[in-house]
Amino acid sequence: MKYMLLVCGDDTNDASGIAPVEPWVEDLGDRGVRLHGHRLAQPADAVTVRVRGGEVLRTDGPFAETKEYVAGFDVLECDTLEEAVEAAARHPVATIGALEVRPFWEDEDAEGQIRRLDAELTEAARTGDVERMLACFAQDAEVVAEGRHHRGVAALRKAFTAAPTESVTREVLEFRVRVDESIAFAHALIRTGDGLLRVTTGYRDVGPRWLIAHEHISRTTEERS
Repeated sequence: MKYMLLVCGDDTNDASGIAPVEPWVEDLGDRGVRLHGHRLAQPADAVTVRVRGGEVLRTDGPFAETKEYVAGFDVLECDTLEEAVEAAARHPVATIGALEVRPFWEDEDAEGQIRRLDAELTEAARTGDVERMLACFAQDAEVVAEGRHHRGVAALRKAFTAAPTESVTREVLEFRVRVDESIAFAHALIRTGDGLLRVTTGYRDVGPRWLIAHEHISRTTEERS
């Protein structure tokens, strides 16, 4: 389960004596609990945007004037809310400000979506459907296959069309995927009619679905362990 930690500072408290945040970041990062995060600029640098009656209203400064403000954020992946609360309690800012721990909205499993995308690519290759294969890729996708670099859907269409049009055997022997908020990486071992391929794929969340943004393909002689 993923949790958002909103790190809330308090401009009425003295922050000069708090512990450095780097050890907290390094410890949770090494344990795979903290996925990413970042500090934010001061509230005075914020811009608040509203739309009223079709008119865009822009106001310099934060949404609300308050002594507490969001100074940064961290995304954690924890088994339970209690684990996320424990991690938040160890954050140095918790000693002078506050940390809001909020679960991510439960949505369809991203890893499942990516696995289905790979299955769609396999089926498209099996039927020799070039357009269906291309639909699995982002418009600016880059593919490096055995030293040949293809950039963009137009180049991929040319490469796919030049390949044999009959059905292609694409058997996925191994598929490991790691998903972050908007990007994911997968490492796969794939058997085709021409032999074994080691494929490293980068995916990007484009809103309604995940698409392949980068792919590197090389031949290998290794077998599935």
